Amino acid sequence: MAKSEETRSLIVTTAMRLFTENGYNRTTMRAIAAEAGVSVGNAYYYFSSKEQLVQGFYDEMAGQHLAAARPLLDGETGFAARLKAVLLCWLDVAEPYHRFGTQFFVNAADPESPLSPFSTDSTAAREASIGLMREVVEGSDVKLDPELRAQLPELLWLYQMGVVLFWVHDRSARTNRSRLLVERTVPLLARLAALSRLRVFRPVSREIVSLVEDLAKRD
Repeated sequence: MAKSEETRSLIVTTAMRLFTENGYNRTTMRAIAAEAGVSVGNAYYYFSSKEQLVQGFYDEMAGQHLAAARPLLDGETGFAARLKAVLLCWLDVAEPYHRFGTQFFVNAADPESPLSPFSTDSTAAREASIGLMREVVEGSDVKLDPELRAQLPELLWLYQMGVVLFWVHDRSARTNRSRLLVERTVPLLARLAALSRLRVFRPVSREIVSLVEDLAKRD
């Protein structure tokens, strides 16, 4: 890893720890720089604001998740098994940051906030996650309505956002309730997806596709 990447990663890691320990709003860029052992100017060189730091965290999380999940997909063609492996892997990767999740959620839940997973600022992390869901679909043996296939990766990402929301509020040991949610809902999603190939169910699946397309349109 290049020195600049090491410094950037160090700043992000330090910020996440301080956000968790002290709260997002009470943690300053100066405190983050001091704890990371870099100058304030150097911290601002990599991140112009705390919001950008969180975006850096999103990007690092997406990268860690991608690296950890891809080996789990090798040799596995079952759609449900692939999706479950990817989602449980995300819970494993995110586990050390669970306390931080509750800190930033208030800000991220604001649709006008750059921390929102739906914001323009979050595009890179969002597209990386949707891309991973596309790998889940394309590498599986599931038979789908062709129109649903094109939209399914984004629908699965939206489902993952629901899992993330549940995870933020999950206070069970090792977030076991979130794991149960994945274990129980993925087979249901897989069955619904497989039904889309049947002619009798195609009007329903295409209505879902139409709804997603309309909601994705910008005013």
